[in-house]
Amino acid sequence: MKSFRFILLAAVLISFGAVRADDRTPLGHYKNFKTAIYITVYSTKSFSDPARLEKEFNRAMGQVKFDKVYLEVYRDKNFCDETTLETIKKFFTDRGVEVWGGITLSAGGGKGGQFGTFDLEKPGDRAECKKAVEIAARHFDHVILDDFFFYTSKSDADIKAKGKRSWTQYRLDTMREAARDLVLAPARKINPNIKVIIKYPNWYEHFQGLGYDLDQEAKMFDYIYTGTETRDPTITDQLLQQYESYEIFRYFSNIRPGGDDLGGWVDTYSTRYVDRYPEQLWDTLLAKAPEITLFNWYPAAESKGLEPGDRDAWKNLNTSFNWDEMVKTFKPMKGDTAPAGWGRVAGYALEKIDQVLGKLGKPIGVASYKPYQSTGEDFLHDYLGNIGIPIELYPEYPKDAQTILLTESAKFDPLIVSKVKESLGEGKNVFITSGLLGALQGKGIEDILEAESTGRIVSIHDFINGFGAGNGTYLNDPKHDNPSILFPEIRFFTNDAWGIIRGVASAKGFPIVLMNHYSKGILYVLTIPENIGDLYNLPQGVVTAIKGYLQENFPVRIDSPAQVALFAYDNNSFVVESYRPETCDVTITLPGADEKVVDAMTGVSLEPLPQPTPDPNNWWAKQNPSPPKMDFKVQIPPHSYRVFAIEK
Repeated sequence: MKSFRFILLAAVLISFGAVRADDRTPLGHYKNFKTAIYITVYSTKSFSDPARLEKEFNRAMGQVKFDKVYLEVYRDKNFCDETTLETIKKFFTDRGVEVWGGITLSAGGGKGGQFGTFDLEKPGDRAECKKAVEIAARHFDHVILDDFFFYTSKSDADIKAKGKRSWTQYRLDTMREAARDLVLAPARKINPNIKVIIKYPNWYEHFQGLGYDLDQEAKMFDYIYTGTETRDPTITDQLLQQYESYEIFRYFSNIRPGGDDLGGWVDTYSTRYVDRYPEQLWDTLLAKAPEITLFNWYPAAESKGLEPGDRDAWKNLNTSFNWDEMVKTFKPMKGDTAPAGWGRVAGYALEKIDQVLGKLGKPIGVASYKPYQSTGEDFLHDYLGNIGIPIELYPEYPKDAQTILLTESAKFDPLIVSKVKESLGEGKNVFITSGLLGALQGKGIEDILEAESTGRIVSIHDFINGFGAGNGTYLNDPKHDNPSILFPEIRFFTNDAWGIIRGVASAKGFPIVLMNHYSKGILYVLTIPENIGDLYNLPQGVVTAIKGYLQENFPVRIDSPAQVALFAYDNNSFVVESYRPETCDVTITLPGADEKVVDAMTGVSLEPLPQPTPDPNNWWAKQNPSPPKMDFKVQIPPHSYRVFAIEK
């Protein structure tokens, strides 16, 4: 009997993929990624009751198949019961589930909504931090820090220690020291084989102000992890846009390339409709995260059903997340009498996206640059992603890209103007935003283009495409009257530069996209609305015209309303995803005249649209014929995605 149990356990371990050659090798439940659940210290402490652990495990595994758990030993002044840790670990490993350690180095009890972080000028807080790390190192070879390893305290001790440094510099210096002396050194002293992972949260634009460091600190740890939770883009205080669940993982994986960004992390918070949770999971995995972590154990394991939320507008449509189908697929384990919950929503969503991921290559996008410790036009890349412009964000200047997009954050690179000149000299296209133009005034940009942001603001309702002495094309949509939008005024010399997309207000024109030839390349200035969110209020024709220039050399682009994203890959596959509450029409455009688009999930080819007849009265079009292209129209249901392939 003992021999039979050993054989059975070995079979379970193999089937669950618990035996691995490498930390980053996917396990067995899904073909394209592994799944983990983070267990907070409150649940860890409750697992001293074996019956509760057994019941909750059955509930969680009955809803979502997971390969790993992160077992937390400390959070908010609460330590686990260290005597039971090995027993809990054995419970999971006996069932084929990996167990890694977790720590949340926070003090809890913040004031006025702020998180309570350790005050690292206090010996007691430093000692508690070190103690938590030592406990984890005694029991685990892999430990992850949840995303509270930052600094908000401004105590008298902090003020004195800061001295003449800025708060940003003081906190960066302090957290680098804490990482080295309070986390990594104690952990490695106790367990020389330990691998320590730092998980970074979703508010990446502001990291440096709280001591998070994507440059030096991120390279001190063995691996990093990405917070891809974007939650609701309207009711939450951070107002993170949906596309960030994809874009932030791409950025962090370019900070630690080669698979050292181990995965993305999503929670169930601030969800008005259930589809918002799967969207975050899907977008994380569309970014090619090798692992998804579900935060946390409680919603996955609680014996409680879930309501679908405010989704009446699309509940009867065939959306990517089908509530009724999800409920039907729920097959609870023995003894589980509760209806489908958060765990089953995750399980269903992961099963759906796993069918897609194998068809997708390496993500590609318009190359953009955000230097370390930079700010400016915060989260603009996510808004651009939400209007259908795929972004690949780098911490280093992407000098090899044919088209480069630079937002205001690039001003933190003191050599940015010379880098732009070099790219233009190599015949490349460089787009700079109005924010960056203003920031570089008097710092050398005028040596390329004598244009300036005047400091005046103009309200624009009407938009025109085209340039030269001929007539332009009206870009407003007569069926949908857009609101007036505030833009900064850009002044330039006519005939030196051209406003190839312009706004018109009270008989005066203002450039929305300004074009200037320099050396062998082209410099474009993209004027960003005063409120970045007004990108969503631009007429669809304006956004499509911008894409025509920004994605001129890109293998695919889309003409769509706002809040529709494009994810593209290097194997001629792409995904179109809508975050909208209604079905929308999308036109897919391919450069060239001999390609076709195939629905990658059904194999059905799309019918190309007839090409418009050129206007015989447009002299500019006659002199400058448009390059060949092919258009295809598709419909995307609400909160859904479709997968396509480009074939010759």
